[in-house]
Amino acid sequence: MTEHVHDTDRVAGTEAWHRDLPGGGDASSTGNAVPPWRRPLFHVRAGTLDPNTAQTKGMKRFEALSRRHGGTEKIWLGENHVGPEMRSGDHHHGEAETGIYVISGHPVFVFLADGEEQRIETSPGDYVFVPPYVPHREENPHPEPAVVLLARSTQEGIVVNLPSLDTPVEIPGEHTPGP
Repeated sequence: MTEHVHDTDRVAGTEAWHRDLPGGGDASSTGNAVPPWRRPLFHVRAGTLDPNTAQTKGMKRFEALSRRHGGTEKIWLGENHVGPEMRSGDHHHGEAETGIYVISGHPVFVFLADGEEQRIETSPGDYVFVPPYVPHREENPHPEPAVVLLARSTQEGIVVNLPSLDTPVEIPGEHTPGP
């Protein structure tokens, strides 16, 4: 269930707010301009995140805030769940910088450095930064599920699945290195 709160403190039930919808953001239902500091807040209730987002084998992503959910223009926010003793496929997130906060479990983040797999073992409360275009995967070698909060610098949840961590990544406007 989603809700928004206008400057009059009224709640609009389950309607999603977006600046392009009637009565949202730039103009009120009476046609008067609404200043940016009077735009409504957007609320996503626990347990109502959207599973209809780009996925990678071995994990499940859930979208919380995006253009579709809340009308964000510059960020994407969601969760990622990796089941007990599971590992994701290799992937990257295109141009997006990704910030990760470990909510529960002990996920392991795997990437290549100098051709060798590197592992970052985490615990609840830890943060991990994934730079743009860097191939990586999440592993959960433990008996409890792992849940992380994801924040991306693009409002789209970009996911590019790869056959392996050492797959050359094509970066727009740059020459792709050979194998």
